[in-house]
Amino acid sequence: MRALRIATVVILASVFSFSSQSALACACGCGVFEVGGAGVMPSGQGGTAYLEFDYADQNRNWHGDSRAPAADNDDKAVRNAFYTAGLQYMFNREWGMEVRVPYIYRAFTTTDDATGDIVTNRHGAVGDIRLTGIYTGFSPDMSTGIMFGVKLPTGDYHFDGFDRDTAIGTGSTDSLLGFYHQDRITKDNVYTWFAEAMWDQPILTHGDYRPGTEINASLGAYHKPLPLAGKLKITPVLQLIGTTRMRDTGAEAMRDDSGYNRLAIAPAVELSYGNAKLYGDVEVPVWQQFNGNQLTAPALFKVIASYEF
Repeated sequence: MRALRIATVVILASVFSFSSQSALACACGCGVFEVGGAGVMPSGQGGTAYLEFDYADQNRNWHGDSRAPAADNDDKAVRNAFYTAGLQYMFNREWGMEVRVPYIYRAFTTTDDATGDIVTNRHGAVGDIRLTGIYTGFSPDMSTGIMFGVKLPTGDYHFDGFDRDTAIGTGSTDSLLGFYHQDRITKDNVYTWFAEAMWDQPILTHGDYRPGTEINASLGAYHKPLPLAGKLKITPVLQLIGTTRMRDTGAEAMRDDSGYNRLAIAPAVELSYGNAKLYGDVEVPVWQQFNGNQLTAPALFKVIASYEF
């Protein structure tokens, strides 16, 4: 029965992924930061508070599956710093919730349409807040769960100097659906594998702009925590992270220069001391394909500090 339930979740997630096709291009593809690492997967009743920092410097022009001349793109760089406060709370071993509130600072370097000069516009503001419910009642060990919720249009999408696909907010209300599963690789529990995915589907939009449907998924493995000193332990992690995003649509969209697919490898490490954890990874693209000309980052960086209570 447990295997059947797990298979059902995986099949449903696969169906949703095939019905859709993000980038750090001009569109940010911020959903990639929703997956990666098993550190915040629920393990019991109670809560986890965390602070997350993500950074991406989109400074390379990409066309198709290869790098393209910078002269082919009027946009030159998008530098992103994401500061996210999150709270996950499991009311019992089956039901829980999570809230993610991001603050985003973005520097957008582009060609001024009127003068032809290269200019940099900067903006920092609260981004799109995400609210999700969590169900983990598929097995007693909470190794499998589904997430479902909404992304709210709380981020600014009217700031001067930013296009709709570079604005801090998308202006859309999105439905969110995801799953995760983890299980041991070896009988002695030395090695564990995990998989997770999140589907982001825009539902309600503002203006004549609809961001593309986005799916992010990861597959990884980690070694059991190794002692360093006293209660301090270290856990090595390795994962593959895939992203796919359909083209943006609407009169305010740059349809021909939107939509992409990317696969990244992400070595990571987690330090734990009692109820406190510090996780960090570097996500390096190993393959990517972009429609038109878009800006991409050579690497994405993530750090999460969390505390369980």
